[in-house]
Amino acid sequence: MANGDTSPSRVGQVNSSGAVDALFLKKFAGEILTTFEENNVFKALHTIRTIESGKSAQFPVTGIASANYYTPGQNIADSGNSYLSDIKKNEKVITIDDVLLASSFLSSIDDVKNHYDIRSVYASELGKALAVRFDSAIAKVFIAAARSAATITGGKDGGVLDVSANVMGDISDSGDDSTNNDVTGAQMVAALFTAAQALDENDVPEDGRFAVLRPQEYYRLITGGSGALTIGSSAVNKDVGGVGSIASGNIPQIAGISLYKSTHLPSTDLSAVATGDGAASNDVFGGSGSGYNGNFTNSLGIVAHPSAVGTVTLLDLATESEYQMERQGTLFVAKYAMGHGVLRPECAIELQK
Repeated sequence: MANGDTSPSRVGQVNSSGAVDALFLKKFAGEILTTFEENNVFKALHTIRTIESGKSAQFPVTGIASANYYTPGQNIADSGNSYLSDIKKNEKVITIDDVLLASSFLSSIDDVKNHYDIRSVYASELGKALAVRFDSAIAKVFIAAARSAATITGGKDGGVLDVSANVMGDISDSGDDSTNNDVTGAQMVAALFTAAQALDENDVPEDGRFAVLRPQEYYRLITGGSGALTIGSSAVNKDVGGVGSIASGNIPQIAGISLYKSTHLPSTDLSAVATGDGAASNDVFGGSGSGYNGNFTNSLGIVAHPSAVGTVTLLDLATESEYQMERQGTLFVAKYAMGHGVLRPECAIELQK
């Protein structure tokens, strides 16, 4: 019966039925996923395993075999003849942390009054919040790996490299060296070659090696010093086989190590922090810190291989949104459930000042 009302064509409905904002939410979710990917440096630089259920995952770690010259007539299977290799084995168990989430509430009246698409802004900020927490946690675990003892008995430990002296130090070195806060580009180049040598000696594969530095140290590789541009000592100097561009501010590789920069590397003492990352299920510093937190006062960056650190994912990045009639607005939530841990310490070296 005609009553003068009009039936609107709701642009947010699927096939003109159901929730009136169903199609709008897919755009929001897509923006979060894109932002999360764009703001992560470490995601592609370590080992990730996904589990469908449970609270943890096991990562088997194995040692290496030995070889001996054969004496004709001896029984290879006789353990007394030293031909059989007892390949040592161990495991690393990484536990899923609590759900990490970022959320925001958008009032309906504000959404209507606003003259620009605020949902995309909310999506971007929620994605960035998760990306920072994810990247920061992985950076801390790489540092923990560099300070960890070997997983396999008789294996190689992680390593700490004093960039100023270009000397490998003790794996527990994490004190405050406040007298030396500045390193030059030349010192960074030398340190990367020393780190490459250390990884060679630890039998770490050359393929996949990388370094993540703070922007300050990264750009010093290009300028060549701690101040003004010095072409002769720049790592992009073509006269000595350098690769990179001063114009673009990019240097892709040194000593076979792919280079990245990140502001997510920690640089303060967080060992006493018992909240945030400190509430994580995995204690990667073995009691000398709290969860993923430790003393990062002297950290400049890490040189590593992806096999050094692992992540277990139970709930990958997911988004939820719900219009709440009683609150006259929409609640947006982005979340994930993961855990991070050390796998092979010999594959990680921390750069310290």
